[in-house]
Amino acid sequence: MSARRGGRHAQVGVRRQGFGAALLLWRRMLFASRWGILVWSLVMAGLLYYMVQAVRTVMGPDGLQARAQVIGLPAGAMLSGPGYGLEDYTLQAMTANELLGGFAVAVAIMSLRLAVRHTRGDEEAGRTELLRALPVGRFAPLGAAVGTGLTANLGAAVLVFLALRACGFEANGSLGFALGLLLLGSVFTGVGVLCAQLSLTARTASAWAGMLLGLAYLLRAVGDAGQRGGGVLSWASPIGWVQQQRLFVQQRVWPLWLVLGLGVLLIAAAFALQARREVGAAVFAQRAGRGRAGLLGRTLLGFGLRMERNRMLCWAAAVLVAAVLTGSLAGAVADAFAQLPQLQALLGAPGADAQLDQLVMAALAKFLAFFAMVVGVFAVQSPHRLRRDELHHRGEVVLALPVSRWWLMGHQMLLGLLGSALLLAMAGLGLGIGAGSALAAPVLGSFVAASLWYLPVVACWLALSMLALGIEARGGAALVWVLLVGCILIGTYGPLLNVPQWVMDAEPFTSIAALEIVREGASAVPAAGFTAAALLLGALALGLYRRRDLRG
Repeated sequence: MSARRGGRHAQVGVRRQGFGAALLLWRRMLFASRWGILVWSLVMAGLLYYMVQAVRTVMGPDGLQARAQVIGLPAGAMLSGPGYGLEDYTLQAMTANELLGGFAVAVAIMSLRLAVRHTRGDEEAGRTELLRALPVGRFAPLGAAVGTGLTANLGAAVLVFLALRACGFEANGSLGFALGLLLLGSVFTGVGVLCAQLSLTARTASAWAGMLLGLAYLLRAVGDAGQRGGGVLSWASPIGWVQQQRLFVQQRVWPLWLVLGLGVLLIAAAFALQARREVGAAVFAQRAGRGRAGLLGRTLLGFGLRMERNRMLCWAAAVLVAAVLTGSLAGAVADAFAQLPQLQALLGAPGADAQLDQLVMAALAKFLAFFAMVVGVFAVQSPHRLRRDELHHRGEVVLALPVSRWWLMGHQMLLGLLGSALLLAMAGLGLGIGAGSALAAPVLGSFVAASLWYLPVVACWLALSMLALGIEARGGAALVWVLLVGCILIGTYGPLLNVPQWVMDAEPFTSIAALEIVREGASAVPAAGFTAAALLLGALALGLYRRRDLRG
């Protein structure tokens, strides 16, 4: 009797110790990610406050109502939301329609990064195996990772709520906005930890999770573009559920229950899979490779191409589909702007005498610059594999072979450049296919050629990211991301937010008139300048990488 009680008390003690270990792990993970969470949350809240105040300053009631006509078009609904309250378009309705979807994507990205980093990333680095050697329960690391993601989402939601209240918005709508972001963050926390159970590497888990996020946004965009107020496809996406609250118009709460239910289901599925697999393993076993490598696979460049192949193909497919859909909306955007001369400055074609073809080409030029920004994100991500190989001591193994330091970085730089060129060509191809019906003359070849004129700008971002790795400066990679996001925001929203002209001139993506270079023979001096800057930054990165020690 006493032995049974003693055994039972011992089990209770282990459970308490395991629960306490989960809390300690949660604190450790939160501490390790504290700066990323804080910066991400503060930037979202500050940007939301700034954008609302800028629109309030620049646009009056007439400007908002004119903007509602654009948002009511399929192109506007695709890029913003289902379009509730367009009959009396207030600043609050504009915030819910046009900003909620973008901030939902930002929260989803933060949640995915945290979830994969603290689950599959820790397992891949061997930290989880060391922790499991201690009296730590099987579910403690996963529970701590989920808790870290939910805590980060809660902090971001609180700051967003305070920013909306500081803008003078009503409490119910502001709370719905913040709760939508919180619950959507829990959904993509579940997506991240579930993908970590399925895949063997953090790279693959991040790729799968990113594809699901892109699919969710694409379903929402196509559904909203097909029908005012959202179609069937809009209800197939959790991002669409958040936007279906009809905030500040006819607010309803029940779509949030769908988001909450999906988040709970995904997290529960991750815990169920965690109970069935070993540490370091995955539900989907890794496929065995060939017994002998081919001729290309025996070289460092060929091996790197094989490692980057899936990432490049996924990005290329996503960019091509998005470009075709976006190009098909150029005619509708031009029709709307032809009726609203006061908004034609946003396309860079001011004046009431602008012809419809000119507006279509101006809209397509803006779309092409936007896709160049997307490819810039791909380029800044390119050193990630080299950085992870260095941290996991795989770089030392490669350097033990007859491989030089400069080629170790140089082959990854070359792969990033080739991948960026492929994505730019896919963007030009998709826009040309989508816009073919809106233009009388064939433009497919012109758009592919014009897209490649952005390669020097993208190469500068690639070289700058490699330079941050070569310097090994603390926070260097984060600084490059901050600069890139700042340029994207200025290039996208600068004309709307009345940004000073000298700031607009310094933004790299809008400084190259790619379509004018191809179709009208405009000056290519800016492109030549970016080419020289990319070569200089790349050479500097290679030189610095050769002179420093590898991290481990």
